[in-house]
Amino acid sequence: MKQAVFHAESRIRWTEVDGEEPARVYVHGLGSASTVYHAHIAARAELAGRRSLFVDLPGHGISDRPADFGYTLEEHADALATALDAAGVTGAEIVGHSMGGAVAIVLAHRRGDLVSRLVVTEGNLDPNPVVTAGSSGIASHTEEEFVTGGGHARVLAKVDPLWAATMRLADPLALHRCAVGLVRGTRPTMRRMLEELKIDRVYVQGSRSGELPGEDGLVAAGVRVVHAPEAGHNVMFDNPAAFAAAVARPALSG
Repeated sequence: MKQAVFHAESRIRWTEVDGEEPARVYVHGLGSASTVYHAHIAARAELAGRRSLFVDLPGHGISDRPADFGYTLEEHADALATALDAAGVTGAEIVGHSMGGAVAIVLAHRRGDLVSRLVVTEGNLDPNPVVTAGSSGIASHTEEEFVTGGGHARVLAKVDPLWAATMRLADPLALHRCAVGLVRGTRPTMRRMLEELKIDRVYVQGSRSGELPGEDGLVAAGVRVVHAPEAGHNVMFDNPAAFAAAVARPALSG
């Protein structure tokens, strides 16, 4: 396990597998952890052999959870940049799921030297999503309601057991502030950032999640959209082969 200071004395942490450069960096979603969601993917034959970093964002997994941190997408991207700088990583391939995809987009926008390719899996692209049990549902509570008023427990009881298993490990205050940041979004929006980036970009959508809003605009901007069959939001669990193929396929091939 490795670590770097990202805020006051708080540390962001990651585990790492040695291999060939450029590095491949896996970033989890809201209430998740990178090794749980991605270690089985990185070990597949078509992806093995690359240097791989599994980073837990602030407030999640093995990273610290400072109470005076904002947990915005921009702050997460800066914390991730701190980890990559400490690890000596440049020109990495960032594989981000859900909130981690949004963080990866912001990172590529702010620190282009760190990112050579993006693989975003059902990442948040737009502010103010429809209210669900996910980020919008969490953000519908006040911070006090969620952290100390029973909101955290109600959400844990409502979400599926797989997500609840890692959400229990995340800090409730961080969860709420992350969710608020996702609902608020960024300026420019995550979608616009993704469309304007000049690197290789892949967006993975699970077929069971329905149509991808604004897909035509993404494709027109050069983003390769992959629809993973028989998969929902967690493509890496529902269809690992399709997910790994999307990560492994180089730019402009096939």
